[in-house]
Amino acid sequence: MQLRVLGTAAGGGVPQWNCACPGCAGARAHPDRRRRHASLAVRADHDHWYLINATPDIADQIEHTPTLHPDPGARRTPVAGIVLTDAELDHTLGLARLREADRIEVLATDPVRAALRERLRLDDVLTPYADVAWRELAAAPAPLSAGSDIEISAVPVSAKRPRYAAGSRTGATGPWVVALRLHDRRTGGTALYAPALADWPDALQAAVADADLVLLDGTFWDDEEPRRSGFATRTATGMGHLPIDGPGGTARRLAPLAARCLYTHLNNTNPLVDPTAPQHQELAARGLAVAAEGMEIAL
Repeated sequence: MQLRVLGTAAGGGVPQWNCACPGCAGARAHPDRRRRHASLAVRADHDHWYLINATPDIADQIEHTPTLHPDPGARRTPVAGIVLTDAELDHTLGLARLREADRIEVLATDPVRAALRERLRLDDVLTPYADVAWRELAAAPAPLSAGSDIEISAVPVSAKRPRYAAGSRTGATGPWVVALRLHDRRTGGTALYAPALADWPDALQAAVADADLVLLDGTFWDDEEPRRSGFATRTATGMGHLPIDGPGGTARRLAPLAARCLYTHLNNTNPLVDPTAPQHQELAARGLAVAAEGMEIAL
Protein backbone atom coordinates (compact mmCIF):
# COMPACT_ATOMS: atom_id res chain seq x y z
CA MET A 1 0.00 0.00 0.00
CA GLN A 2 1.27 3.43 -0.94
CA LEU A 3 0.13 6.58 0.85
CA ARG A 4 1.00 10.25 0.35
CA VAL A 5 0.23 12.98 2.85
CA LEU A 6 -1.27 15.88 0.89
CA GLY A 7 -2.01 18.24 3.79
CA THR A 8 -1.93 18.38 7.58
CA ALA A 9 -3.87 21.51 8.62
CA ALA A 10 -7.28 21.96 10.20
CA GLY A 11 -9.90 24.34 8.84
CA GLY A 12 -8.48 27.55 7.42
CA GLY A 13 -5.02 26.12 6.82
CA VAL A 14 -1.80 27.62 8.09
CA PRO A 15 -1.67 30.56 7.76
CA GLN A 16 -5.38 31.30 7.93
CA TRP A 17 -6.31 34.26 5.74
CA ASN A 18 -7.76 36.42 8.53
CA CYS A 19 -5.49 35.43 11.42
CA ALA A 20 -2.25 36.84 12.79
CA CYS A 21 -1.75 34.42 15.69
CA PRO A 22 1.84 33.26 16.33
CA GLY A 23 1.29 30.16 14.18
CA CYS A 24 -0.01 32.11 11.21
CA ALA A 25 2.56 34.89 11.57
CA GLY A 26 5.30 32.29 11.75
CA ALA A 27 4.05 30.59 8.58
CA ARG A 28 4.00 33.92 6.73
CA ALA A 29 7.56 34.68 7.83
CA HIS A 30 8.73 31.11 7.14
CA PRO A 31 6.92 29.68 4.07
CA ASP A 32 8.20 26.17 4.87
CA ARG A 33 5.81 26.17 7.84
CA ARG A 34 2.72 26.60 5.65
CA ARG A 35 0.23 23.74 5.82
CA ARG A 36 -2.55 22.78 3.44
CA HIS A 37 -5.83 21.30 4.63
CA ALA A 38 -5.54 17.72 5.88
CA SER A 39 -5.81 15.10 3.16
CA LEU A 40 -4.30 11.78 2.18
CA ALA A 41 -3.87 9.97 -1.15
CA VAL A 42 -3.96 6.18 -1.35
CA ARG A 43 -2.98 4.14 -4.38
CA ALA A 44 -5.74 1.72 -5.36
CA ASP A 45 -3.77 0.05 -8.16
CA HIS A 46 -1.02 0.87 -10.63
CA ASP A 47 -2.95 3.64 -12.40
CA HIS A 48 -5.48 4.94 -9.87
CA TRP A 49 -5.36 6.96 -6.67
CA TYR A 50 -8.14 7.97 -4.27
CA LEU A 51 -8.00 11.18 -2.26
CA ILE A 52 -9.30 11.12 1.28
CA ASN A 53 -11.37 14.27 1.67
CA ALA A 54 -11.72 16.99 -0.96
CA THR A 55 -10.28 20.11 0.64
CA PRO A 56 -10.29 23.70 -0.63
CA ASP A 57 -6.60 23.07 -1.48
CA ILE A 58 -7.28 20.05 -3.67
CA ALA A 59 -6.00 21.52 -6.95
CA ASP A 60 -2.83 22.80 -5.27
CA GLN A 61 -2.32 19.45 -3.54
CA ILE A 62 -2.57 17.61 -6.85
CA GLU A 63 -0.13 20.01 -8.52
CA HIS A 64 2.41 19.46 -5.74
CA THR A 65 2.19 15.65 -6.15
CA PRO A 66 3.65 14.53 -9.51
CA THR A 67 2.14 11.05 -9.27
CA LEU A 68 -1.32 12.69 -9.36
CA HIS A 69 -0.59 14.68 -12.52
CA PRO A 70 -2.59 13.82 -15.66
CA ASP A 71 -1.07 11.89 -18.55
CA PRO A 72 -0.74 13.54 -21.95
CA GLY A 73 -3.98 13.38 -23.85
CA ALA A 74 -7.60 14.12 -23.17
CA ARG A 75 -7.51 14.76 -19.41
CA ARG A 76 -6.38 11.29 -18.35
CA THR A 77 -6.03 11.74 -14.61
CA PRO A 78 -4.87 9.11 -12.09
CA VAL A 79 -7.31 10.56 -9.52
CA ALA A 80 -10.07 7.96 -9.55
CA GLY A 81 -12.26 9.19 -6.70
CA ILE A 82 -12.78 10.83 -3.33
CA VAL A 83 -13.41 9.24 0.07
CA LEU A 84 -15.09 11.43 2.71
CA THR A 85 -14.63 11.00 6.45
CA ASP A 86 -17.41 13.51 7.22
CA ALA A 87 -19.46 16.33 5.68
CA GLU A 88 -17.48 19.31 7.01
CA LEU A 89 -16.91 22.13 4.53
CA ASP A 90 -13.14 21.86 4.87
CA HIS A 91 -13.35 18.24 3.74
CA THR A 92 -15.88 18.66 0.91
CA LEU A 93 -15.53 22.09 -0.75
CA GLY A 94 -12.88 20.71 -3.07
CA LEU A 95 -15.48 18.59 -4.85
CA ALA A 96 -16.57 21.70 -6.75
CA ARG A 97 -12.98 22.12 -7.98
CA LEU A 98 -13.29 18.79 -9.78
CA ARG A 99 -16.13 19.90 -12.06
CA GLU A 100 -13.89 19.55 -15.16
CA ALA A 101 -13.95 15.76 -14.71
CA ASP A 102 -16.28 13.65 -16.80
CA ARG A 103 -17.11 11.58 -13.72
CA ILE A 104 -16.51 12.05 -10.00
CA GLU A 105 -16.73 8.97 -7.78
CA VAL A 106 -17.43 9.78 -4.13
CA LEU A 107 -17.44 7.29 -1.25
CA ALA A 108 -19.39 8.47 1.79
CA THR A 109 -21.70 7.28 4.54
CA ASP A 110 -25.43 7.80 4.06
CA PRO A 111 -25.74 10.87 6.36
CA VAL A 112 -22.77 12.58 4.70
CA ARG A 113 -24.13 11.90 1.23
CA ALA A 114 -27.59 13.16 2.23
CA ALA A 115 -26.15 16.36 3.75
CA LEU A 116 -24.14 17.16 0.64
CA ARG A 117 -27.02 16.43 -1.73
CA GLU A 118 -29.89 17.95 0.26
CA ARG A 119 -28.28 20.79 2.21
CA LEU A 120 -25.42 21.87 -0.07
CA ARG A 121 -27.28 20.80 -3.24
CA LEU A 122 -24.03 19.34 -4.54
CA ASP A 123 -25.66 17.22 -7.23
CA ASP A 124 -27.57 20.22 -8.55
CA VAL A 125 -24.35 22.24 -8.73
CA LEU A 126 -22.08 19.61 -10.24
CA THR A 127 -24.21 17.48 -12.55
CA PRO A 128 -24.41 20.17 -15.29
CA TYR A 129 -20.62 19.76 -15.50
CA ALA A 130 -19.81 16.19 -14.43
CA ASP A 131 -21.44 12.91 -13.51
CA VAL A 132 -21.34 12.38 -9.71
CA ALA A 133 -21.23 8.67 -8.86
CA TRP A 134 -21.94 7.97 -5.18
CA ARG A 135 -20.72 4.80 -3.45
CA GLU A 136 -21.60 3.66 0.03
CA LEU A 137 -18.81 3.77 2.60
CA ALA A 138 -19.64 0.94 4.96
CA ALA A 139 -18.22 -0.78 8.03
CA ALA A 140 -17.67 -3.98 6.09
CA PRO A 141 -14.35 -4.03 4.17
CA ALA A 142 -14.71 -3.56 0.42
CA PRO A 143 -12.19 -3.13 -2.42
CA LEU A 144 -11.26 0.50 -2.91
CA SER A 145 -11.80 -0.03 -6.63
CA ALA A 146 -12.58 -3.00 -8.83
CA GLY A 147 -9.72 -5.47 -8.66
CA SER A 148 -7.77 -3.47 -6.06
CA ASP A 149 -5.86 -5.22 -3.28
CA ILE A 150 -6.68 -2.30 -0.98
CA GLU A 151 -9.75 -2.76 1.19
CA ILE A 152 -11.49 0.19 2.81
CA SER A 153 -13.92 0.24 5.70
CA ALA A 154 -15.47 2.91 7.92
CA VAL A 155 -14.99 2.95 11.68
CA PRO A 156 -17.82 5.02 13.25
CA VAL A 157 -16.45 7.77 15.47
CA SER A 158 -19.19 10.27 16.32
CA ALA A 159 -22.51 11.86 15.38
CA LYS A 160 -21.01 15.36 15.09
CA ARG A 161 -22.67 17.25 12.25
CA PRO A 162 -21.37 20.26 10.35
CA ARG A 163 -23.06 23.52 11.30
CA TYR A 164 -24.95 23.81 8.01
CA ALA A 165 -26.66 20.48 8.71
CA ALA A 166 -27.13 20.85 12.47
CA GLY A 167 -30.93 21.06 12.31
CA SER A 168 -31.57 19.03 9.19
CA ARG A 169 -33.58 15.83 9.01
CA THR A 170 -32.15 13.83 6.16
CA GLY A 171 -33.74 10.49 7.02
CA ALA A 172 -30.38 8.85 6.48
CA THR A 173 -28.98 6.49 9.11
CA GLY A 174 -25.39 5.80 10.01
CA PRO A 175 -22.37 7.68 11.33
CA TRP A 176 -21.63 11.30 10.46
CA VAL A 177 -17.93 11.06 11.25
CA VAL A 178 -15.78 8.02 10.58
CA ALA A 179 -12.18 6.93 10.66
CA LEU A 180 -10.97 5.00 7.62
CA ARG A 181 -9.30 1.62 7.83
CA LEU A 182 -7.19 0.78 4.79
CA HIS A 183 -5.89 -2.79 4.49
CA ASP A 184 -3.63 -4.22 1.80
CA ARG A 185 -4.56 -7.84 1.25
CA ARG A 186 -1.30 -8.46 -0.60
CA THR A 187 1.18 -7.11 1.97
CA GLY A 188 -0.99 -7.33 5.08
CA GLY A 189 -0.32 -3.68 5.94
CA THR A 190 -3.07 -1.67 7.64
CA ALA A 191 -3.46 2.09 8.03
CA LEU A 192 -6.02 4.05 10.03
CA TYR A 193 -6.86 7.64 9.09
CA ALA A 194 -8.90 9.64 11.61
CA PRO A 195 -8.62 13.43 11.06
CA ALA A 196 -11.62 14.34 13.25
CA LEU A 197 -12.14 12.74 16.66
CA ALA A 198 -14.84 13.87 19.04
CA ASP A 199 -14.94 10.52 20.85
CA TRP A 200 -12.87 7.38 21.30
CA PRO A 201 -15.31 4.47 20.91
CA ASP A 202 -14.39 0.84 21.42
CA ALA A 203 -14.41 0.23 17.67
CA LEU A 204 -11.73 2.89 17.22
CA GLN A 205 -9.60 1.39 19.98
CA ALA A 206 -9.75 -1.99 18.27
CA ALA A 207 -8.85 -0.41 14.93
CA VAL A 208 -5.79 1.49 16.21
CA ALA A 209 -4.57 -1.59 18.07
CA ASP A 210 -4.68 -3.56 14.81
CA ALA A 211 -3.01 -0.91 12.62
CA ASP A 212 0.57 -0.56 11.42
CA LEU A 213 0.11 3.17 10.82
CA VAL A 214 -2.22 5.63 12.57
CA LEU A 215 -2.80 9.17 11.26
CA LEU A 216 -4.85 10.93 13.91
CA ASP A 217 -6.63 14.19 14.75
CA GLY A 218 -4.09 16.63 16.21
CA THR A 219 -6.24 19.76 15.94
CA PHE A 220 -5.47 21.09 19.42
CA TRP A 221 -2.55 20.46 21.76
CA ASP A 222 -4.63 20.69 24.95
CA ASP A 223 -8.27 21.13 25.87
CA GLU A 224 -8.03 24.83 26.81
CA GLU A 225 -6.22 25.90 23.64
CA PRO A 226 -9.27 27.36 21.81
CA ARG A 227 -10.28 29.49 24.80
CA ARG A 228 -6.72 30.46 25.66
CA SER A 229 -6.14 31.57 22.07
CA GLY A 230 -9.21 33.82 22.23
CA PHE A 231 -11.03 32.58 19.12
CA ALA A 232 -13.61 30.37 20.86
CA THR A 233 -15.54 30.06 24.08
CA ARG A 234 -15.54 26.27 23.97
CA THR A 235 -12.81 23.79 24.83
CA ALA A 236 -11.25 21.46 22.27
CA THR A 237 -13.58 18.62 23.28
CA GLY A 238 -16.48 21.06 23.18
CA MET A 239 -15.59 21.80 19.57
CA GLY A 240 -15.53 18.10 18.69
CA HIS A 241 -11.79 17.38 18.84
CA LEU A 242 -10.02 15.31 21.47
CA PRO A 243 -6.81 17.14 22.46
CA ILE A 244 -3.36 15.62 22.17
CA ASP A 245 -2.12 16.34 25.70
CA GLY A 246 -3.75 16.11 29.08
CA PRO A 247 -5.60 13.46 31.11
CA GLY A 248 -8.07 12.75 28.30
CA GLY A 249 -5.56 13.37 25.53
CA THR A 250 -4.93 11.01 22.66
CA ALA A 251 -1.16 10.86 23.19
CA ARG A 252 -1.69 8.66 26.23
CA ARG A 253 -3.75 6.27 24.16
CA LEU A 254 -1.31 6.15 21.26
CA ALA A 255 1.97 5.84 23.15
CA PRO A 256 1.55 2.15 24.11
CA LEU A 257 0.74 1.10 20.53
CA ALA A 258 3.16 -0.78 18.29
CA ALA A 259 1.93 1.21 15.27
CA ARG A 260 3.69 4.23 13.82
CA CYS A 261 1.54 7.14 15.01
CA LEU A 262 1.48 10.56 13.34
CA TYR A 263 -0.68 13.59 14.05
CA THR A 264 -2.46 15.55 11.32
CA HIS A 265 -5.24 18.18 11.05
CA LEU A 266 -3.34 20.78 13.13
CA ASN A 267 -5.09 24.04 13.94
CA ASN A 268 -3.19 27.28 13.36
CA THR A 269 -3.16 27.86 17.15
CA ASN A 270 -1.50 24.51 17.86
CA PRO A 271 2.12 25.05 18.97
CA LEU A 272 3.10 22.04 16.84
CA VAL A 273 2.82 24.19 13.69
CA ASP A 274 6.16 25.67 14.82
CA PRO A 275 8.86 23.03 14.15
CA THR A 276 10.98 24.47 16.99
CA ALA A 277 8.24 24.17 19.63
CA PRO A 278 9.19 22.00 22.64
CA GLN A 279 5.98 20.02 22.24
CA HIS A 280 7.66 18.11 19.41
CA GLN A 281 10.19 16.73 21.89
CA GLU A 282 7.35 15.77 24.22
CA LEU A 283 5.78 13.77 21.43
CA ALA A 284 9.09 12.19 20.45
CA ALA A 285 9.59 11.02 24.04
CA ARG A 286 6.34 9.08 23.65
CA GLY A 287 7.29 7.67 20.27
CA LEU A 288 4.89 10.00 18.43
CA ALA A 289 5.33 12.69 15.76
CA VAL A 290 3.56 15.08 13.38
CA ALA A 291 2.98 14.01 9.78
CA ALA A 292 4.99 15.95 7.20
CA GLU A 293 3.29 17.21 4.07
CA GLY A 294 4.44 15.35 0.99
CA MET A 295 5.71 12.35 2.92
CA GLU A 296 5.34 8.93 1.31
CA ILE A 297 4.53 5.84 3.33
CA ALA A 298 4.60 2.23 2.13
CA LEU A 299 2.90 -0.58 4.05
